[in-house]
Amino acid sequence: MGRTRWARFVGVLGIGAVSAGVLLFGMSQGALAASFAVSGSSFKVSADGLTGQGYVQFGGVDAGSGQVHAVAVNGFRSASLDKFCQSVFVPGMPVVGDLTMRIEANGRGGMEATNMVVGLTDISGDLTLGNPQIGIDAGTLTKGPEGLKGLPGSFGLQADTVTIASLRQVAWSTTAQSIKFKGMTLNLRQGKNECF
Repeated sequence: MGRTRWARFVGVLGIGAVSAGVLLFGMSQGALAASFAVSGSSFKVSADGLTGQGYVQFGGVDAGSGQVHAVAVNGFRSASLDKFCQSVFVPGMPVVGDLTMRIEANGRGGMEATNMVVGLTDISGDLTLGNPQIGIDAGTLTKGPEGLKGLPGSFGLQADTVTIASLRQVAWSTTAQSIKFKGMTLNLRQGKNECF
């Protein structure tokens, strides 16, 4: 009663790590649709630069994991991120304490996605929009992923192209038709070791 079976704990942890590795390998080969909604946690993404085609933005709600969060919904028909980094910080894990999981894909176009939708709360960087329409009815958006629109009558933004230099964002969810990583690495470390 109250004792930890270390062999079982290490076995379960190992199986989880292998499963995560197989999933990420499939995603890196472009074989799987992807979702990065993390149970009850936000996560951070950084990139030296993002280049996107078919961009929309509007206010929304992320209701994943039984929680509700107000988010800015950002949709891209296609996106490429240079020197991509994503980190999830999980404090107070039993036995091991604080943990950080990082996924990195260095180099130009390290991460590429199609029909990507991000529910985020914070974003910073140097933004350039090509042929933008700002302040249009979010229910009439047409330039992002097919069918992605906001609440009719609410604020919307769309553009043919988008670039963001020195991207930093905090998000609650990411979904995409496909995500591909080039030269991906996954690291699990004790302590706080986030992308920014």
